[in-house]
Amino acid sequence: MEPNRKLLKTPLRVSLVALLTGMVMRMLDWPYAAGVLFTSFLALGILYAVRFGKKENKKPVAYIKIILVLFWTTNGLLRIMDFPYTLIFQIGTAITFITWFAMEGTAYFMDEDRKARNSLIEIIWNFAMVIGVLTIIGGGLMHLLGWEYSTTTLTAGLTIVTAYILKDVFSPTNEKSTDENNKELQV
Repeated sequence: MEPNRKLLKTPLRVSLVALLTGMVMRMLDWPYAAGVLFTSFLALGILYAVRFGKKENKKPVAYIKIILVLFWTTNGLLRIMDFPYTLIFQIGTAITFITWFAMEGTAYFMDEDRKARNSLIEIIWNFAMVIGVLTIIGGGLMHLLGWEYSTTTLTAGLTIVTAYILKDVFSPTNEKSTDENNKELQV
């Protein structure tokens, strides 16, 4: 297996798309939204735990990520079941996210040589992702304040983020050849 190939990448992304779809379903008060959310959170927690378990070289940041995912998915599962005491899981999620961002942060988007590995199109997609996340945050705040168009704003943000994830799931991978010995020498 290639060193950069991540285990269970596609099932995790499909679970994220299902989670975002469940969130839209819940905002629109569609039936079975809680079931979709519960299944998605459960799948994310299990798949990431399996991925972590199969990982050979576990660095400290890997432990932070597994704790982050476990806090986040457990919080989601308990909130769907209307468990009243989820504050500890929300605090745990926040602390581990801040710790992960401090440890890895923008280096997550760079290659081993610390050079940006994103092309212009990838930068545009990443910008769209940031806009989507900011739109979700803004829509959530609008919803808390009872403002108009909060559902529309949240739906637009979730749609952008879902499109980003679906683009990653269905886009072909660019495998670059590292065999430099087969090039012809021109004199």
